[in-house]
Order: sequence, then structure tokens, then C-alpha cells
Amino acid sequence: MANTYRKWLASSLALVAFLNPAIAGTMPEVWKGEFAPASTREKPLVRIQPNASRDVAPYVSKSDDELHYNAQTQMRYIRALQKRVKYVFVIFNENQSFDYEFGTFPGVNGLYSDGSAPRPPSRTPGFTQKYTDQATGLGVSVQPFRIGPKQNATFVDSTDHSRTGLARKIDVVNGVARMDGFAADEYSRYANRSAAGQAKGKQFARLVMSHIDCETIPFFWRWASRFTIFDNIFATEDTPSAPNAVAMLAGQSGETQWVLHGAHGQNYSAAAPVCGVAYPNGTTQGAPLVNDAQPFYGSQFDSAATNREPAGCKEYYGSTNIEANLTFASVPLSLLGESAESVTEADADKSVDLPDVQQDIHFLAASREAPVAWRWYQEGYDLEPTDTTSTPSHNSYVSHHNGAQYFGYIANNPKMNVNLKGLGDFFSDIANGNFPEGGVIYIRGGFSNIAKLTPPIQNPNFPAALTASDIAAIQASKSGDDDHPAYADRQISEALAARIINAVAGNDALWRQSAIVITYDESDGHYDHVPPRILSYGPDGLPLSRGVRVPLLLISPYARAHAVSSAEGDHNAVIETINAIFGRAPLATLPDESQALEAGNSPEFNRYGPAGFQQKYLGPRDLPTSATQSLLSGFDLGRLEGSKPALPGSLATIPDSVVNTLPHLGNAPGGACAAIGVTPEDKVQKLGNPIPPGFNTLPSTLPQYN
Repeated sequence: MANTYRKWLASSLALVAFLNPAIAGTMPEVWKGEFAPASTREKPLVRIQPNASRDVAPYVSKSDDELHYNAQTQMRYIRALQKRVKYVFVIFNENQSFDYEFGTFPGVNGLYSDGSAPRPPSRTPGFTQKYTDQATGLGVSVQPFRIGPKQNATFVDSTDHSRTGLARKIDVVNGVARMDGFAADEYSRYANRSAAGQAKGKQFARLVMSHIDCETIPFFWRWASRFTIFDNIFATEDTPSAPNAVAMLAGQSGETQWVLHGAHGQNYSAAAPVCGVAYPNGTTQGAPLVNDAQPFYGSQFDSAATNREPAGCKEYYGSTNIEANLTFASVPLSLLGESAESVTEADADKSVDLPDVQQDIHFLAASREAPVAWRWYQEGYDLEPTDTTSTPSHNSYVSHHNGAQYFGYIANNPKMNVNLKGLGDFFSDIANGNFPEGGVIYIRGGFSNIAKLTPPIQNPNFPAALTASDIAAIQASKSGDDDHPAYADRQISEALAARIINAVAGNDALWRQSAIVITYDESDGHYDHVPPRILSYGPDGLPLSRGVRVPLLLISPYARAHAVSSAEGDHNAVIETINAIFGRAPLATLPDESQALEAGNSPEFNRYGPAGFQQKYLGPRDLPTSATQSLLSGFDLGRLEGSKPALPGSLATIPDSVVNTLPHLGNAPGGACAAIGVTPEDKVQKLGNPIPPGFNTLPSTLPQYN
């Protein structure tokens, strides 16, 4: 066993050295010796989904189940990927748990199956949730149930995804998340002594346990069925959106900044109005970022007279709701490579933005690695096709979703913030040849949608006979396209993903150089049964990493067809994959980050966790260790090396006529699931679906029906 471990260790260290020889000796001491295979599984890491539909069946190899992705094959994968893939597209959506969207997808670890065989409720953590009804004093039980077209499931209200609410929901006891506090949290946050509050709490306690399937999101299920779905990826932080938007770029939300500077913010004078509103002086929130505080740059505390970052004009900019300038390493910094010194020299305030990455900058500049392009496209960032004047309105801009804007060395540097663009710019850039020659491309939606689609009301009699004012309220509040339940519609959101994928897959030269990732920042607080590993605790003493499981799809000509990977990770898995493809040093090994990681594993920071806990992971985890696995297992080695044909773009594309017609596949014979050739697991098992009587999916939007 020891000999096997040493061989695996040597292979992993060789992989790190292969990526960048200069980093072989810079790994954090707390991680040396921690390279180990994932825990023993009864099923392989990668497996083929059951019952391939006719269009994908020719690309599914029976031998794929025998090709266990492991450390010994990683170098082959990386060498082949670096020859094939020049673009990584990240379609970064909002607020869905894995079980909510894919809990009945065949072949995954879902609500009713472990991916290989049915699993009873008694062996599913949190399957039966309980709370006490305040009016009667009686206990109430809630179990998962499916909603669909009859419940207008493309739009629902948002559940509790606050920092404290998520901690109550996952309910960590003795270091293990029990996943049993979802319904109780939802009920208790509304059920005061009023009858209306109790009714609203009851509806949210039900809503948080609901889930959807291919009748509601047929495009997402279609891509999952034809390519690779990952069923063991979690939110990096057990927090709402903004920290995880930052973590997508940095593998953390500021833990190393906390180690260096403490958790306290600074006092600032209000320097400028925000969207025409004058705000008072205030205090920034310190690191790590744990809630939806706004980026410093673009806020009222930003004193820049020119080249200002935008503010979201529908966002809250209270005097204590501004995050401190973030100053730790990120993917955009890493991608600078040998140009790091010359580019960061253009920063408008180097003394504020750059002190914590000085060693990193020198390391990157000495790496001799060519720069790699990157873009962050987000709806509402600048002038959009939906704007009615030549001045950007920023009405669709969700500023706390723009992870890049939180970093001063990006937002306050004209050579860096030129990479931040609006959503409309993505489509015009790709159509007009203004795209970089390779790179990492992040894409996000917003409060509205540039296609001007309206939510499809499939059942005008749910939750009751909808009035004209009810329909107007739905259309006004649910037309966003980033999948956030608070303001988005799921089919409008998957339509945006389809337009992006069509733009890539419809261009054969671009498609053959691309890997597309669809994933989410966090869960919105929807129930998921898989307990995340608790890797760190924040300055508030609550579990910080990881959060609830989220969906992730890998779409590429070199992806495994009709496959499931159970590689364990979070947003660091995406970063680790980017590192592998572009030969970048892992963020965790950069000098400043490595030193902060060392300092974090100390009594000063260990005291925030339970007795005996060690803060080994207060920072990025984008190394090939047991803590985070990359997405490489989702690629097919045969396709990468040319022994199998690449998957055609036609497997990924969806006709524009289908994309722009809502509801999606609503008139298909047998329904949307039949149209894409997928049968959900609960229907395979012929399980019942007891929807609670009087259920309302919109307890906040339409409270009159509670």
C-alpha cells in the first residue's frame, strides 16, 4: 500500500512539475504528502449513462467504463488537451442545486439513485425534512417532489441563500453536514405569529424541497445526456453569490487576504453618487467576502474620476454593503504570464491594489509563459442591445455577480479592465472576428434578457386562475437570463446558453478548439442530499467551504459522450482545468498565496473551527490533490489523441427556431423529455409524486395564493 502511495505521489508531483517546473518546490507545506487518490468508490469515477438516445449512441464506447481516469494518465490528458483546446468558455449561471435541476437525471448520484442502483429515502441524507408548525404545535414533514409545466416551473421564487441560512440548512454537526435544515430554515424565517407569515413559511418549506426535470429544462438535460455531467461539484463557499463569483476566478473569496490583514474593513468617505443616488460615508466589509456586498470599484467609495467601473442601478449600495478591495491572486493575473510586470505597471493605484501579489507578479514575469487572453462578458456591464439610448443604463447589470470587478488590479487598470464587457459584446465579437486567438471566456446573464423573451406561462390556472395583474407581475419579475430564481426564467436562461453554444459549435474551426463549461455559483438554498466536505471555517465561526452541490456540464468535441463523472471539487476544479490546458502555475503555488496558506494553518485561525480542526485550505485549492479534482476526467482520451472521431458540433447545437420558441419543446409529442430521448429516474422507477395540496411556487411574487 505504501509503495502504491509513493508511486501515486511521485506521479502527482511530476504532474505539477510538468505544468510548470518552477513551482515544484513551492507547494504549501501543509499540502506536501497530501497527494492521494480519491476515496475508494464502489463505482468507477467515470461511467456511462444508461439508455443512450439514437443521436448520441454511435459516439458511446462500451470500453469507456474500463478507462478509469487516474493520476497515471493525467499527463497524457494534459499533453493532448494542450494540443487540441485553445478556448475554455465558462457559462456561469446563478443559484441552482444539483438535486433541484438534475436530481432525477439517469446515471447520476441523485434523489432516488446512487447512479448505479435505486437508493431508498432512508439512505438519502435529509430526504425527510421536519419543522414545527407554530399555529398547531405539530410536527410537519416535507419530502422531495417534482414540479413541471402544470406548476409553471420555469419560474419560481428564490429561497434562503444567506450566509447564516445556508449554515442552518447544511447543519454541520461534528464536522459532518447533515443536510436536514432546509425546510425548517425556510419556515422559521417567515412564520412569525401572523397567519400570513405562517402561510408563507409553509410554502417556502415546500418550495425548497421541490425539483424539476427535462420537462422544464430540456436543453440543459439534452447537453447533459450527450456530453458529460459532473455530479460531485460544490459551491466553493457556503455563501450567497458574490463570494462564489470571486471564487470562480480565484478559488477562494479572500481567505488569504483575511490571513494577511484580518477580517475588518476600513472607513471611507463617499466620493461619488451611484446611479444618481448620494450615499453616506461608511465602512467596507473585510475579507473574506461572505455575502453579496458590492465591489469597491464602481461604488460610492471609489474616488476615480475617469475610467470608472459601472454600478448596477438596481443594486443595493448601503454604506456598509461595500466589500474591501480584493488583492489576492486570480486566473486573470496568472494568465498574464511573462507580461505580468508590464501590465500591472499600468495600475492606477499600485500601492493599494498590488502589495499582496508583488512576489506573484515577479514569479509570473520570470516564468517565460506567453500571456493568455481572457474576457468576462456580463449582461448590463456596458451598452446593451436592449438600451434605448447611446448611454448604458446598466439596468440589467448585477454588479455583485461580476467577480472580476472586485479585484483592484483588474478594475483599476485600463490594460486589465478592457477585458470586461457586456453580454451583447460577446455575440458581436464572435460574429465580427474580434475574438482573441485562444483564451478563457466567462459569460454571465442578468436581470433581463437581450433576446426580449417573456416567461412562458404554461398553466394559466396555477396556483389559481391568473389575472392580468398576476401575469404582469410574473413578466416584470422573471425575465432574467442567468437562471437566478429571484428574477430569471429557466427557459429564458437555457435559451441564452443555447445561443452561446450555437455561436461556438456552429463555427467548426472554433468548435474544434473549444471546451465549454456550464456551471453555477451556488445553490440558492435549494435542497441537495450530498454533504459537502467541510474544509474551512470563516471569521464568523461558520463553515466556509464547501457549500451545497451545484450542476456542472462539460461540452466539447473531446468530451466523453453520454457520461457521468464523480470527480470531487468546486470552482477550483474549473481553475485546475484551465491551469492544465494553458500550462499555468496553480494559484495555490504562487509565492504570496503559498505563504498565506502556510500562515493560515495556525492556532490564530484554527480556533475558528471546532477543536482539533486545521485550516489547511484558507485559499485556493487548484492543485491536483485529494482536496480538488479537475474536470479532465470528463474528456475522452481517445478523442484527444485521435483514435476516436471528435464529437460533431451538431450534438451541441439547437435550431434557433426551437431556442426562440417558448415553452421549449412544449408541443412535442410525449413532452420535452421524450423529445430529447431521456427518461427521468423517478419515472423509470415509477415512483409517486405527491405534490402538496395548495402549493404555490411564487409565495413572494403572488402571496395572495399562499
